[in-house]
Amino acid sequence: MTHTRPVRRSWAEPYKIKMVERLKMTTQEQRTKAMQDAGYNTFLLHSEDVYIDLLTDSGTSAMSDYQWAGMMMGDESYSGSQNFYNLEANIQKYYGYKHIIPTHQGRGAEHFLSRICIKPGDYVPGNMYFTTTRLHQELAGGTFVDIIVDEAHDPNNLDPFKGNVDIRKLDDLITRVGADKIPYVSVAATVNMAGGQPISMQNMREVHALCQKHGIKIMLDATRAVENAYFIQQREEGYSTTPVADILKEFCSYTDGCTMSGKKDLLVNIGGFLAINDDTIYEEARNLVVVYEGMHTYGGLAGRDMEAMARGIEEAVQDDHIRARVGQVEYLGDLLTSWGVPIVLPVGGHAVYLNAKTFLPHLTQDQFPAQTLAAELYMNSGVRSMERGIVSAGRDAKTGNHHYPKLELVRLTIPRRVYTQAHMDVTAESVLDVFERRDEIRGLEMIYEPKYLRFFQARFRQL
Repeated sequence: MTHTRPVRRSWAEPYKIKMVERLKMTTQEQRTKAMQDAGYNTFLLHSEDVYIDLLTDSGTSAMSDYQWAGMMMGDESYSGSQNFYNLEANIQKYYGYKHIIPTHQGRGAEHFLSRICIKPGDYVPGNMYFTTTRLHQELAGGTFVDIIVDEAHDPNNLDPFKGNVDIRKLDDLITRVGADKIPYVSVAATVNMAGGQPISMQNMREVHALCQKHGIKIMLDATRAVENAYFIQQREEGYSTTPVADILKEFCSYTDGCTMSGKKDLLVNIGGFLAINDDTIYEEARNLVVVYEGMHTYGGLAGRDMEAMARGIEEAVQDDHIRARVGQVEYLGDLLTSWGVPIVLPVGGHAVYLNAKTFLPHLTQDQFPAQTLAAELYMNSGVRSMERGIVSAGRDAKTGNHHYPKLELVRLTIPRRVYTQAHMDVTAESVLDVFERRDEIRGLEMIYEPKYLRFFQARFRQL
C-alpha cells in the first residue's frame, strides 16, 4: 500500500499544556440576559460568563514555567530590587535603550512621556491614533495628527506594511507648524487601530532620517514590536534569514525611546516601562515615577512581576514562539476569509478584525455597527470580542462631535499561549453563523457615555 505525502508538514505549538482552567458553558438565554445587563458593552460582562475571551491580548497571556519560577524569586525590597536590574539588563540587551523606568502598565509610561515632552499647542504626528496614547497627548495640550499611509484606511488593501508613516504627510506637517512645535513623532509597531498592521524597516529608516534632519525625536509604542519584527522577517526583502531578536534591536535603533505595555508581547499579566536614551527626559521621568507609581526601581510593580517580564522578553523574541503566535491568528483569519466573511487584510499579528461596515451595511455609523456586532457574537456563542470603531474613536475635544473613523471594526484578539486551534474553529463558526443572519440584526443607541475613553464603560440599548 502506498501513501501520498502531504503537500506541506503540519506544525504545532512550541509548548505543551501543564495546567488548565475550566470554562463556563452558557445557554443563549443566559448570554442574552448577560449582554442586556452589561448594556451591550462587552467590557462590562462578567468574565465568568465568557466562554472564549478574545476581548484583548493585554495581560491575558499564559506565562511559562520559566516565568513562574522567576515569580518565586521576587525580591520585594522597597528599593534596589534585583529583579529591576534583571529587567533593565534585558531591555538594554534586546531593545537597546539606555535608561528604563518601570510602570504598572503602558499607560503609566504614556502619561510620563506626554507630561514631560508635550506643551500646550504642540502637534504629535503618529501612524494612526491609539486610544490611551492620544488621550494622554491631548491632556498634555497636544494635538494628534494622523500621518499613516492612506492604504491603512482601506481594509481590503493588501499592502504588506499598512502601518507605514507617509513621509510626505510628516514633511508637510513639519513645514506647516515648524519642528519646534513637534516634540516627537509617535510611531506604533504594529498599528492596533489599523488591524495590527506592521511598519517596515525601510520606512523607519526614512522617518529617522527626516526627523534627524529637523532635530525631532521618535518615540515608539513598542507594545507589539516583536510581532512587527516577525512581519519584517517574513515580508521585507533582506530579512528572511535574520533572527527576530536582531530585527527588533535594529528597528528600535531608529527611535529615541519607547513606551511599553509588557502585558502584550512580553507575556505578563501586569507591567510596563518607559525606555529612553535622552538623559534629561530620563531624569524628569525618574522624579515623576516616585510621585505617581513608586520608587524608580519598582515603578508600581512587585519584584516578582518585574522578573516575569524580564524572562518574558527572552521568550518573546524566540522565532519559534512568535511564528506560532502569529500563525494562530493567521489560521483564524484564513478560515474566515475562505468563507467570505469580511475582515481587514492582510491579517494582523495579534487579532483578526471583522469589517463591521461591510458585515452590517444596513446600519449607519451612528447606529454603532461594530459595537452591535460584538454584542451579537457574544450572544451567539459566548465569544467576547471588542469594538474598534466610532465608540473607541470618541469625540472631538473642541466640537463635541463624534470622530467618524474610516474603519469600523470588531477585534477578535488572540491571547498568547491560551487557546487551541479548536477554540479558533468554534470562534470562526460563530462569526459565520452571525454573518449568515446579518440582515436581521438591529443597531444600538448610546444611553450612557463617560467623559474619557468611553468604549470601556459606555452603555447601549437595542434600537
